[in-house]
Formats: sequence, C-alpha cells, structure tokens
Amino acid sequence: MSKSIKETVQAFAINQALNYVEGNPEENIPKLMALADKLLPEGWYEGQRAAIRKVIDEKNNWYQLILKLYELDPGVRKAFFQNFIYNSALKGSAIQNEVKEREGCNVPWAILLDPTSACNLHCTGCWAAEYGNHLNLSLETIDSIIRQGKEMGTYMYIYTGGEPLVRKKDLIKICEMHPDCEFLSFTNGTLIDEDFCQEMLRVKNFVPAISLEGFEEANDSRRGQGVYEKVKNAMELLKAHKLPFGISTCYTSYNYADITSEEFFDYMIDSGALFVWFFHYMPVGNSAALELLPTPEQREEVYHRIRAFRSTKPIFSMDFQNDAEYVGGCIAGGRNYLHINAKGDVEPCVFIHYSNANIHEVSLLDALKSPLFMAYHDNQPFNRNMLRPCPMLENPERLRAMVKETGAVNTDYESPESVDHLCDKTIPYAENWKDTADKLWSSCTNCSGCHGCAKGE
Repeated sequence: MSKSIKETVQAFAINQALNYVEGNPEENIPKLMALADKLLPEGWYEGQRAAIRKVIDEKNNWYQLILKLYELDPGVRKAFFQNFIYNSALKGSAIQNEVKEREGCNVPWAILLDPTSACNLHCTGCWAAEYGNHLNLSLETIDSIIRQGKEMGTYMYIYTGGEPLVRKKDLIKICEMHPDCEFLSFTNGTLIDEDFCQEMLRVKNFVPAISLEGFEEANDSRRGQGVYEKVKNAMELLKAHKLPFGISTCYTSYNYADITSEEFFDYMIDSGALFVWFFHYMPVGNSAALELLPTPEQREEVYHRIRAFRSTKPIFSMDFQNDAEYVGGCIAGGRNYLHINAKGDVEPCVFIHYSNANIHEVSLLDALKSPLFMAYHDNQPFNRNMLRPCPMLENPERLRAMVKETGAVNTDYESPESVDHLCDKTIPYAENWKDTADKLWSSCTNCSGCHGCAKGE
C-alpha cells in the first residue's frame, strides 16, 4: 500500500471511530476497543492498547479524564483528536522517524517558539524577564518555521515568551493558516477574555497552559498582586465555553508543598483543567534567585506526591524533571523538542540559552545539524539515572563541555551569562541531589525496560 493511500485509510478509520464514540462515549468506548483488538494486525500498538483496555476495565481516574474530554465543545474536541492524536502522534511520528534515519540528527515532536519577548508581568525568578520587551518573531517567520516543521512531521507547536497573548491576533491567524496543527501556549492567563474565548472556539486548535504557582498568597507573591483573581476569572471563562486548558506550575523551595497538595489538585480539577505540567525551578540568568532551588528533601516530596495523585485524580500530570524515566532522559536538543527565541536563536532547550544557529540565517534542518544540537544527539541520555536527566541542573559538567566544544554563544538579550557562571551555580545542587536520586532510582518499580535506560538493558 502506498504511503498516501495508507495515510488516507488511517485518517478515515480514525474519523469513523471518533464519530462512533460521539453518540454515547461511556457505552461505545469499550466497544470500540474490542473492535480494534479484532481488526488491527498482531503487534500493532499492543502496549498502548493493553493500557487503554486496563483504563476502561477499571473505570479509574484515567477513564474519568477521557470522559471529561466529551464535555468539551465538539468541534474543538474533534480538532484536538485529529491534530494531536493522528497528525502529531501517528502520521507525524512516522515522518519524524524517516527524517531522523535519513539525516542522522534529532527531529522534534514539538517546537517551542517565543512570538515575543514582551510580557505584561515581571515575575520573580523568571528567566524571560531578563530578555527585555523589544523582540518579536514575525508572522512570516513563524509560518515558515511551521511549514518547515511539518515537512519533518512536526505538528505540535508550543508558545512561550514573554507573554504570547500580547500577540493574540497573530496567534489566531497562525491557527487559521495551519488548521492541521495543534497549538499550545504557556500564558499567565491575565489576557484571556470573552472575545479571545470566542476566537478559540472559532479556530478550534489553540489550548492555553495557564501559569499558576499555588493559591493566592503563593501565586501573587511571585507574579504580582491581583494576578490570582485574574487567572481564576480566565479559568471560569474557559470552562464556561467548554474549552480545553491546563496548568503550568513551577515548583520552588517556597511553594512546593502548596502546588503538590491534594487541595491544589482538586482546585485545578474543579476549575476545569485537563492537565498540569510541573517544572522544576531553573537558576538561569545572572540574577537568578538561588534560594528558590528545592532541597533534595523537597524534590523527593514532590516526586512522591505527584505519583500518588496521578493514580487517583482525573487530570494528566507530568513532572518534567522527575518523570524522565518515561521518556528516556533529557528530551531537549530536538530529541523531542527545541526552542526558538524571539530573536530567532535556535536553542536546544527553553532553559539552555546557548546556540550555534539562528532561524533567520539557516533552515530548521540545518539548525538541527548545528554543532550544539549534534552534541545533544550524540550524548543523550546524559545520565543513566533517569532522575538526573538534565545536562545543566544535575550534570553541569556535560553542558559546560558541550557549549565550549561547539563554540555555542549565549543568547540572553540583556545580560549574557557564561556557561561557567551558570554551571558553577548548579554544581552544589547536583552534588546534593545525587544520593537521593540514586536511592529513588534503585528502588524504582515502574520500569519495563523502556527507552534504553540502564534498567532496560
């Protein structure tokens, strides 16, 4: 079967399956899985199918989360399934693998972009605050990045910043120009209003990830007085319009207990959030607040709490620092994602501000073949202990060596930071975390030999 015919058949089958489920999700989802087991060739997505069957049979929190998707606006839900599940996960991943093999470099599942360096807030400890507010990626440049990305199978685009919604009209225009892609935006939420909700309903492929650092006192102490109430209002609007959204939260030594409490999980769920992404505070920038770094005891507490609620609460939670075992370590450097800042510098990670390439001067593929990206490609994973995945936070000697060997330059717009200055800050953290990480990793019971980690060999 030719590639184009196969893709057409897959798309038709998925469309028919989604239409079938729409009528009565609770009754039809189990029937659909039984049909898939009969019709799909032996070995096709066997592990995924087994996991889905378990969710359905047990009617657990994950099943409740699936049913929550059917409370969304039908058009938005259909676009999400088409763009995220088929275009990005199925068709896209197949194209990515072909390009990886042919070109000998990483190809990302998602591309992070900074449409602007401007922001209407100035949060304590935010690396974006160091970047200034005078730089933007033009609409034409963003369009070009996406077109190049789709040729390599990338259909997932995530906006960072700055505050992306400073450029609402352009972001909506991009959604219109690329209806086959899914767009997610990290946002402080303060610019989400009725008109923007209507635009989201119209284009159907834009999902906010709202930054929230805990309850009112913890959140506003970092983000500013009154921000919590504005975020609360934004979530109420999104829920009322049956629009999908999630929460992005950075855990620090100050707020780690709040944002991993059962009360906070229940608050996010009741507010309508479908997912929550936890990010470890990164001491990036010359003026980084080192006191915000969690202690080993605090990080371990986060590790245990998130895992406990993941098995009981109907919300998809991911801790990008402590969940590396599920993705085989560091996902940056184009392995699963890369970052393009508002100046066009192509960086391996949203937290690693070093680069050999600018998207205004080279193609996306050439950027993936640049020296720093190839150093990531050749050295991942950076540690066999998946609880020590990052080349900056837990393995600073690795980042220091890669930056120096590749001649990558710092991309901070306002206050360039040398790699020695950055890595010297994280050496004490890495040394302090090592024993706890090794203890947790040695007692890990989740591993099934995935992603080539040490336990899977």
